[in-house]
Amino acid sequence: MQQLIDTHVHLNFESFQGDLDQVAQNWRDAGVTQLVHSCVEPSEFDAIRAIADRFPEISFAVGLHPLDMDKWTSDIPSRILTLAQSDSRVVAIGEMGLDFFKADDRDQQVAAFVAQLEIAHQLELPIIVHCRDAAADMSAVLEAFWQRTGPGSGVMHCWTGTPEETQRFLDMGFYVSFSGIVTFNSAKVVQASAQTVPDDRLLVETDCPFLTPVPKRKERRNQPANVRYVAEYVAQLRGMSLETVMAKTTANAQRLFKLPVPTLA
Repeated sequence: MQQLIDTHVHLNFESFQGDLDQVAQNWRDAGVTQLVHSCVEPSEFDAIRAIADRFPEISFAVGLHPLDMDKWTSDIPSRILTLAQSDSRVVAIGEMGLDFFKADDRDQQVAAFVAQLEIAHQLELPIIVHCRDAAADMSAVLEAFWQRTGPGSGVMHCWTGTPEETQRFLDMGFYVSFSGIVTFNSAKVVQASAQTVPDDRLLVETDCPFLTPVPKRKERRNQPANVRYVAEYVAQLRGMSLETVMAKTTANAQRLFKLPVPTLA
């Protein structure tokens, strides 16, 4: 069976507490063989690790989301560093980034972002980047940081930027991941961007439990099995077969996050 990787999930959220075993069966039935579990704040780490203990196909990250700056304290960077070093299943730092759509604490967000970039650089891990209404600032911060340290790697997750913004981050070496948003009728800009990403930089995700894709929009809770609908829509946009998109995005995710290549029965 063709493999598929959901590169961004939040299975520790309350909406999954009652039926996570069934949710796992659903993703396995849909061909999802690996998942990357993102982290909104370091206090989630133990719960995320416990989920990965139950489901060996899960790797995970640790970081602080830009909309959680109220939780940023002087010891957060050392906590993120220590947690990232504590488990070999940590494959990235994040999610981290800038969000000026819902918040205006720009200086604090930038400071927290740079601190987490330092950790990713130290550990030679990719970053999972949240960027909303902040592409210009984001690229400026990254360019300045990487000019000092040398280039890093990462993914622009749940990407909603324009084709021009997309190209800017592609030029910086980023992978670009599309969520269920790409399937929405109103998402013409996102769809245009999804057509521009090279085959070797393309990723897909659910960002579950959010952003349920078409044709499952009536389901309030998104789940990893639905990443297949994202892949199908991206394949249609790009004039490619679903099998090709699955193969490309799987190889890309395994390369970026250094995931093990599973042996399929």
